[in-house]
Amino acid sequence: MRPESDAFVVIDLLGRPLTEPVDWLTAEETLEATGIGYLADLYELRLDDGRWLRVRLTEVSSTAIRVKNDDFGAIDAPAIEHTVPFPIGDRLRPLTGDRAFILDA
Repeated sequence: MRPESDAFVVIDLLGRPLTEPVDWLTAEETLEATGIGYLADLYELRLDDGRWLRVRLTEVSSTAIRVKNDDFGAIDAPAIEHTVPFPIGDRLRPLTGDRAFILDA
């Protein structure tokens, strides 16, 4: 949580604000309801050439976020990793909706 005046803004582990300024109890409830399950979700990484790559998070710290190409659970696939600065900015976004079914966008 980040203090803001007499309130708090809830920030997730990727550095994204989850709320506007709210009271302490609402902030605590938001953190509890959010959990950490979103770290297991699929994401998209924008490459330098503008293409979006389907990825999974492998490491999250207060300085960087590491992702790897989504290999659909293949144990013999090479682990191609990328590092994204913390907080994520606009190069990394959750993979949602119809985009979740596109293999190479």
